[in-house]
Amino acid sequence: MPMYPEIMVIPMREELTRLGIEELRTPEEVDQALKNSPGTTMVVVNSICGCAAGRMRPAVRIAMQNSTRPDHAYSVFAGQEKEATERARGYFTGQPPSSPSIGILRDGQLVYLMPRSDIERREAPAIAADLKAAFDKFCGKPAAV
Repeated sequence: MPMYPEIMVIPMREELTRLGIEELRTPEEVDQALKNSPGTTMVVVNSICGCAAGRMRPAVRIAMQNSTRPDHAYSVFAGQEKEATERARGYFTGQPPSSPSIGILRDGQLVYLMPRSDIERREAPAIAADLKAAFDKFCGKPAAV
């Protein structure tokens, strides 16, 4: 059972899906997406909390304007689709659960994680700058030889 009525979270979902971030609502969707996404994949663990609303989602919006971006972008919603969120967090190997959070995987392996502690006390532009730097570092295409 979701923590909140769906009508309350629709705008929070749409804030990410309008950016082209695909929502994953079941563990099977998570596995299908994350196991079959070559290259780089961003996974946003969305949340209803204030730091997701005022900091994380605006930062993702800013960062997605970067010239270098992940090949794939997905989200799960903590507290709404609990099993999907738990499965997605399972790909964040060795990291404790955190919402909101943003992970970047390369060929299915976690290479970057921004946990709640790096989100909740910072403003969106600073979070976006870190996320853009992670995109540049982990999502850039190797130079042709």
